[in-house]
Amino acid sequence: MGDRPLAVVAQHPSRVTSYQLSVTSYYMGLIDFILNLAGVLLWLNWRSLRFDPLKITSPATLVGTLRRAEPQRLRGWQFLAGLAALLLLRAPLYRQIGPAADWTPKLNLYFVILAFRSNLWLPVTFYSVLSFARVLMVCYFWLLALAIINRRNAEPDPLLKLVRSQLGPVARWPWLVQLLLPWLLVTALWIALHPLLLHLGITNRVRSNAHLAEQGVLIATALYFSLQYVLPMFLFLHLIGSYVYLGTSPLWDFIEATSRNLLVPLRWLPLRIAKLDFAPLVGVILILSLLHLVPRLILGELANHHISAWPQ
Repeated sequence: MGDRPLAVVAQHPSRVTSYQLSVTSYYMGLIDFILNLAGVLLWLNWRSLRFDPLKITSPATLVGTLRRAEPQRLRGWQFLAGLAALLLLRAPLYRQIGPAADWTPKLNLYFVILAFRSNLWLPVTFYSVLSFARVLMVCYFWLLALAIINRRNAEPDPLLKLVRSQLGPVARWPWLVQLLLPWLLVTALWIALHPLLLHLGITNRVRSNAHLAEQGVLIATALYFSLQYVLPMFLFLHLIGSYVYLGTSPLWDFIEATSRNLLVPLRWLPLRIAKLDFAPLVGVILILSLLHLVPRLILGELANHHISAWPQ
């Protein structure tokens, strides 16, 4: 029995090659994702420096008289320099490893997947920047969604204050404007980047500007679908916290407040039986249905009828 897998491998060497390539692609994608997260942390830290209470307070207040015991080691420009170095230096790494590992950098925008040539400098550098920009955009969209959900909190907890500080003036805009803002920004960004993508052979020419705008709207819509990865997590943690005492902390206060605001549309339903509250589970099912199942079903039906959702 122990020799049998070796015989299969010997008879089908192509399977080994295919398996090795798939593993390499997986790890390259994982490395790219981790580096993008590191870049997002650098960006968020740079933004947070502007709201450091020990830095911005004036000596007219008691807090304003406080000073850090140790000298500040990192300045804002150092975070930005680190981010620029990360995005520029990983491009030659991808160019070196990509062709040898038969790895093609791909940017998954849900409705379309953009493939970049890893053996050329400009496409792989462009991919490095766009890959980071996509993760940063998703991060800020999630922060915006959390700000909209908790917009009625008159006395925000420390985490909600941090969310609003990252968003800046946008956090104080009307919720309808906040809701439409991602569609406008992503569509405008797609229209602006399309000529360069077309020049590099990454995307195809469109028939009209209207189709180009439709493509941007679809890419922006995919941002809203990404909430399926973060909102159910809040509801699951809220469900656990309802039956297990996990202590008090700003994090749990933020999770509880966000979950309660998420479940407001369901409060008129009789979802509580004795001490059991099924509202979080129903909320998770509704979110996954609207943001995952329904879009997949629609795309599947279009594919069955040989209709492309991506305008050309």
